[in-house]
Amino acid sequence: MHYNQQVQVSFGEYLLKVLPIYTVNYEKGELTITVPHSKIFQVIQFLRDNTNCQYRTIIDICAVDYPERENRFEVVYNLLSITYNTRIRIKTSVNEVTPLESITSLFKGADWFEREAWDFYGVFFSNHPDLRRILTDYGFEGHPFRKDFPLSGYVEVRYDEIQKRVVCEPIELSQEYRDFSFTSPWDQGNIA
Repeated sequence: MHYNQQVQVSFGEYLLKVLPIYTVNYEKGELTITVPHSKIFQVIQFLRDNTNCQYRTIIDICAVDYPERENRFEVVYNLLSITYNTRIRIKTSVNEVTPLESITSLFKGADWFEREAWDFYGVFFSNHPDLRRILTDYGFEGHPFRKDFPLSGYVEVRYDEIQKRVVCEPIELSQEYRDFSFTSPWDQGNIA
C-alpha cells in the first residue's frame, strides 16, 4: 500500500470514530464518506475547522437522480485541503421534500452550486440566503435534470411566421411515462 493511501485510510478510520458517518471508502486516490442528510452541516463544519482536516476550499456540489431509490437525490460535496494536499468527497441522500442545511455560511462559494442543484433537481437547501433559479427561466416549470422530467419539456417556444412573433404553446407528450429499463436493446448476451 502506498504511503499516501495508508494515511488516507487511517484518516478515514479516524473520521468514522469522531463523526456521524455511515461509510468510508478510499478509491482511486480519493476518500469518500457517506453521511446522514441531517448531519451534513455538522460534518462539513468539522472538516473545515478541525486541525487534522482543514478542508477550506469547496470544489463543487452536485446532485444525481436515482428515481428507484427512496431518497432519490444523492448530493455530493467535494472539498480540498490545501494544507494537507488532499481531497474528500462527502455524499448524502434526500428525497423531494427533505431539505438539506445550506453550507453557504461555511463556504460562500457554495451559493451558486446549491442554487444549481435546486434549479435542476429540486433539492431544497434550508437557510440559503437566495435560493432561486440560476440557469433556467424564472417561469420555468419543473426541474429538467430529474429523470422523470419529460424529454421534450412542457411548452414549445417557436417563431410564428403568420403572427410575426415568438409564441409559447403547450405541447402534447407522446409518452405517458418513461421506462427506466437500463438494459441495452443491442445486448444479445455473449456473442462469440
